[in-house]
Amino acid sequence: MPDRFRARAASTDISKVVRMDYGADELYTSLMEVALSGWELWNRQWGEPLYHPHGFLVLTRSPMQPGGFEYESFQLLQRRGHALERMNPALLQERYPAWAAEHYPDGYFNPHAGWAESGKVVARLAEEARALGVTVREHTACAGVAQKGSRVAGILTANGETLRAERVLVTAGAWTPTLLPELREVLRATAQVVLYFRPANPSDYRAPQFPVWAADIAKTGWYGFPALPDGTLKVANHGPGLRLHPDAPRFIPPGTENRYREFLRGTFPGLAGAPCIGGRICFYCDTADGDFWIDHDAQREGLVVAAGDSGHAFKFAPVMGGLIADVVDRKENAFTKRFAARTFDPSKTESARHGADEIRTPKAEGRSPARDDRK
Repeated sequence: MPDRFRARAASTDISKVVRMDYGADELYTSLMEVALSGWELWNRQWGEPLYHPHGFLVLTRSPMQPGGFEYESFQLLQRRGHALERMNPALLQERYPAWAAEHYPDGYFNPHAGWAESGKVVARLAEEARALGVTVREHTACAGVAQKGSRVAGILTANGETLRAERVLVTAGAWTPTLLPELREVLRATAQVVLYFRPANPSDYRAPQFPVWAADIAKTGWYGFPALPDGTLKVANHGPGLRLHPDAPRFIPPGTENRYREFLRGTFPGLAGAPCIGGRICFYCDTADGDFWIDHDAQREGLVVAAGDSGHAFKFAPVMGGLIADVVDRKENAFTKRFAARTFDPSKTESARHGADEIRTPKAEGRSPARDDRK
């Protein structure tokens, strides 16, 4: 398997969806409108475009209905002034011929979206942090938070070193419940499988005729990306996931490739026989309601936690730093209350993830969300 598929952190993958389609959720939609401007700014500043505004094709196997993710996204985005194009089988067949158009009678195309080369973005941001004077200690595992009385005193490394600090910000993704076991009741690690294929004719699966897509995702969880210049095509499913510790051995469950091929046969017939060239496990740090968790720790002064990505945080990268900085400095903004620490009914903590960033949906492959205002 290529080394690029072996990276352990979710954001080091080859691609993530960048879109503002969030059902009827106006808060996330408005936040993503700002983030999209940030992606465009980064493209201009970096010279090498790492965000690709190829659009987002959202399709359904039955007519869009009020209350559904696709319908509510379509209505809200239009109300907010975004020009979308409603799809039908004839238009789908003409413009996006890879699709089995007879199975997808409704949906829309949102040109204000695309995807980002996530691993390269992380590397670029690390470079910029170093240039600003930030010390980045690679290959240094964190074993826990150092404490003095009721406040933090720094962090403990796995090799026994203590790094002193008056304030500690934990942004450990799926490892957060391990480092802070008191949060295991509200945060959990969930593993999702991603597969990569190599079509014989990759030019047929590149934008604009094959943009980022969602195939009745609110009901099925399927989504994916255009082929990269080397022909790699990524397909994923936002489903129940695997309950694994992020440090446990990672494996692709038996039968996964067959399940993916069954989907491809009914949606992209030309891809059904494409060789599978690899796969990876992508970890989420889920909250029960799918909202981010960004707040001060109530028990330890000086500790701030930014977690609960729930599979849909990467797209907000251009604005996430500012949101977290406001919380660290105890400055309120329009989002701090929604993302603050909270409690959950234990009977409803099966996770209502907003989906993958990959995609955020109200239900996919058996999920039972606490809210239905998401994709």
